[in-house]
Amino acid sequence: MSDSGLPHLYSGKVRELYEVGMDALLMVASDRVSVFDVVLPDLIPDKGRVLTALSNFWFEHTADIVPNHVISSDPTDFPEIAGDVAGRATLVHAARPIRLECVVRGYVFGHGWSEYQETGTVGGFAAPAGLKQADKLPLPLFTPTTKAETGHDVALSAREAIDLVGAQLYEELKDLSLKLYERGAHHAESCGLILADTKFEFGERDDEVLVIDEMMTPDSSRYWPREKYKPGTAPPSFDKQYVRDFMDATGWEHEPPAPNLPPDVIANTRAKYIEAYELITDYAFSDWYGADD
Repeated sequence: MSDSGLPHLYSGKVRELYEVGMDALLMVASDRVSVFDVVLPDLIPDKGRVLTALSNFWFEHTADIVPNHVISSDPTDFPEIAGDVAGRATLVHAARPIRLECVVRGYVFGHGWSEYQETGTVGGFAAPAGLKQADKLPLPLFTPTTKAETGHDVALSAREAIDLVGAQLYEELKDLSLKLYERGAHHAESCGLILADTKFEFGERDDEVLVIDEMMTPDSSRYWPREKYKPGTAPPSFDKQYVRDFMDATGWEHEPPAPNLPPDVIANTRAKYIEAYELITDYAFSDWYGADD
């Protein structure tokens, strides 16, 4: 979106923010991909559109749980000077971000599995003995981390998170995150998927908590096909785990610069993102704004 005439406010790992008037922002999802908190040198075509489309779906389907920041994803509602951002941009209310990554884990996997093997805990919480990789936890766990501007997010204990945002807000974020995960996991199950874990971001506007950024996308979540799920294994996924696994196989040590992705991994990643969108929403991706599939 370098040709935009809107004032540029912020560049994230994936998203760009632009100012639209006094109380609105244009949030644009790029095709950049980051793993292990490092932005890779290659783009995944249509990734930004998938993230925007799927977030839009979830924002609509969880609005009864918590309000969100969306004004419109219809490009006809954007300022003309925004440029060609159809399908990858959302007009949103400005909100003050809460500096907490609200992670919910329903299964023991990834960092949670590594921690469990070392300490018997997941996100600092005690977990039953004898769990295998990818086992379902007795109850979903709220395991927040810091929201790092650069570098790696850092896991927080409940006490550290409370110290960061206050006890009342912590409990509100925990309650909302668990309710959102439950809604997402239930819907995913009806689509033949398992939502293993996800993370939410929240902001405050006029003393009201809003869910912001993205929701339950392949970038912020782990989705597994239920028919191929087997505890004790690493299930195939519809998310960045595919890219993580490839990057790990190269011997890369998770620090920039990252190696390039080969064309087949780029194509397969794009296909996985689109398939996740179509399975979860039951919509054809080719019908989304600006998509060409």
